[in-house]
Amino acid sequence: MARYDVVVIGAGLGGLTAGAILARAGRKVLVIERSNSVGGAASSYKSGDLFVEGSLHETSDPHDPRDPKHSVLTRAGVIDAVKWVPAGAFYQVRGGPIDPPFVMPDNFDAARLALTTRFPEACAGIHQILGEMERIASTLGTLSQGREAFKNPREALAALLKFAPALPDWRLSLSQKLTKVFGDNEAVKCALAANLSYYHDDPASLWWIYFAMAQGSYLQSGGRYVQGGSQRLSSALARSVRTSGGEVLVRRVASDIALDPQGRAGTVTHTARDGSDPQVVEALRIISNAAPASLAALMPAAAAEKLTKGYAKRTSSISLFALTLGMSKPPREFGISAYSTQLLPREMERLSDYAQGAALMANEPGERMPPLSIVDYTAIDSGIPAPPHVLLICGPDLLSNWDSSDPDAYRSKRGRWQDAIVNYLNSIYPGLAQGVVASSFNTALSVRQYLNAPGGAVYGFAPTPPSAFWRSPAGSPRTAVSGLYLASAYAGFGGYTGVVQAAGACADMILREG
Repeated sequence: MARYDVVVIGAGLGGLTAGAILARAGRKVLVIERSNSVGGAASSYKSGDLFVEGSLHETSDPHDPRDPKHSVLTRAGVIDAVKWVPAGAFYQVRGGPIDPPFVMPDNFDAARLALTTRFPEACAGIHQILGEMERIASTLGTLSQGREAFKNPREALAALLKFAPALPDWRLSLSQKLTKVFGDNEAVKCALAANLSYYHDDPASLWWIYFAMAQGSYLQSGGRYVQGGSQRLSSALARSVRTSGGEVLVRRVASDIALDPQGRAGTVTHTARDGSDPQVVEALRIISNAAPASLAALMPAAAAEKLTKGYAKRTSSISLFALTLGMSKPPREFGISAYSTQLLPREMERLSDYAQGAALMANEPGERMPPLSIVDYTAIDSGIPAPPHVLLICGPDLLSNWDSSDPDAYRSKRGRWQDAIVNYLNSIYPGLAQGVVASSFNTALSVRQYLNAPGGAVYGFAPTPPSAFWRSPAGSPRTAVSGLYLASAYAGFGGYTGVVQAAGACADMILREG
């Protein structure tokens, strides 16, 4: 029986990052992936001639030492293995109470100027909220370095003191915080949080501190895209594992996790995708890139119950739909003027109305549309092949919106929603509908099927406010089963930064344990 220091189940961004750090630290690592290629959500692929980006269109700059990804990707050996392309302005927001469109810059100073110029009546609140976001992002960026942050106690103490003013609002939701600062000025709230689906679908249940940290990281270091697509980062991580002596197996399915007599995770059985060729490997430690619920299905009943009990009070994150359009001409020729556009529904009057969008696709398309994020990959040096020119439209979705019992009915309804979205965009950007030459539409059901994500969740657990001051909604890589760890959105917060940060914490935990 082959023996490994670490077996990683799932070659998503988290599993690969943790595996690369551990392999580079001299651990014998095996990564097992059921798909044809590595990456999970962090993948890019072709559908005919159309390039489809699995998830990424923007992340904060990992080259900034304050960014939580910086030290992790450096230790994984990949920070310079790909090119991180500047995305320019953070986003343009239009629709809802924002008329004419407003452009949010990608740094704090420019954002203050743009917001106070547009909303002079809210000047004091804008300075307050951005100041708090900047302090929170800077402090948590410093503390994300783990023990490294405390090598200079004076700097660590200064970071903690910066964070102190945020403590009275520790348990507030984003809605509560923005209402506390801006009252009923809904336009400035929508300008500040137009990209809500980057994190959640309801400002009333999104933790303010998390929003400040995540949104602030973009304004602190600027947005970036992996030139050529997120698959390049995933492939670079897999190469890092292999060149450090580890193994990465694709088209292999983890089918069983067995415990040793002490109740510690001990062996993993993996097979070909048809169930043939079972192989058993021994592992001192096991890391999972999957959701705890998916992992529990591989374990004995008692261990599965022990594992899932620890997550019983956690709710899953939102899902997203992603409609990728191949255009005959660059989208700017149809009037799309930004790399990232946050298009709010016409009838949206308050930021709280955002929450109504996720359930719309349960019904047939009508006059109402969900909030949309529109990404024009031709607006930057993305490295994405064209033609066709790639335009991504995504928004909040729920698995309950889609019935998988009748595949033909599912595809038909999905097609009707695609037509409705394209026609809606055409009413704002005339001629766009006639420019569509290819398409690919992934829904919450696609997320569940392709990524084995319960409920179609894309961000792990929902980043809801903590139930008490001394609690944090962030998860931990450690599970209730000895020797079993998580390196995914379920071990921290979702999104690229959260997953990379969780993977780094997982690897560090294992390295400290010896």
